Amino acid sequence: MNTVQEVRPSPIAGTWYTGDRERLRRQMEGYLDAARIPALPGEVMGVIAPHAGHRYSGRTAGHAFAAVRGAGPGLVAVVSPMHAPYPGSVLTSAHRAYGTPLGPVWLDEEALSEFEAGLAADGVDLVRVANDSEHSLEIELPFLQVALSSQFKLLPLMLRSQSPLVARRVGHALAGVLGKRSFLLVASTDLSHFYPARAAELLDEEMLRRIRAFEPDALFEAEREGKGFACGVAAVAAVLWAARELGAGQVEILHHSTSGDETGDFSSVVGYGAAAILKLPAA
Repeated sequence: MNTVQEVRPSPIAGTWYTGDRERLRRQMEGYLDAARIPALPGEVMGVIAPHAGHRYSGRTAGHAFAAVRGAGPGLVAVVSPMHAPYPGSVLTSAHRAYGTPLGPVWLDEEALSEFEAGLAADGVDLVRVANDSEHSLEIELPFLQVALSSQFKLLPLMLRSQSPLVARRVGHALAGVLGKRSFLLVASTDLSHFYPARAAELLDEEMLRRIRAFEPDALFEAEREGKGFACGVAAVAAVLWAARELGAGQVEILHHSTSGDETGDFSSVVGYGAAAILKLPAA
């Protein structure tokens, strides 16, 4: 009988990002220090960050996590796509923690059980997977480990489904769990994939415009119309729906770049965006 390890061993440390503990911490601090964040008109309830290897998207991701640097939430919900063909619409880890070179990030089992019950009430099952190879959730964890001041617990969600209905139900179930807690929402997504730089700029600009407009349904419409793309479109929509239910009212775009800005190859690029989701002060 196979047993599930308590801590999920990282399948990407040493490739997607450095496996050296001290070097990783220095790199995270460097990205955070280099970010220039404008004055934001409200409380940051969530961020949107890219999930390519740190070499490619780390500069943009640094802007997202700099917006919450020093914050101390008790629970962080990271919502990402699931790129592998696992069965199930919404997945989470069967392990009790994610391992990174900076140490384990422990799941909040109580919050996860509450989320599962809320999701089931809307007719969607939560599937637990062990030893998955998904990078898009893990890649955000070192940034969180360095940027946040708290020993936070994790609510990890990976969306295989790209259905607006499933994303809305995930957002609703998330809001029910997070409303009782000190929290941060994180949506993990890259933008357009493998277009020439000029075409990528236009596609990314349109997707970021719709994110800024706080219109979750419009994100799916952009993809259907071929006007913008995001591999984590459902993850972003779910986080926006959750944030709206929790009182957020504005999204600020913090940074955009492409892989070409890091490699110098602009013939075929991947787009990256960073944003902050804000709860505005009461009028």
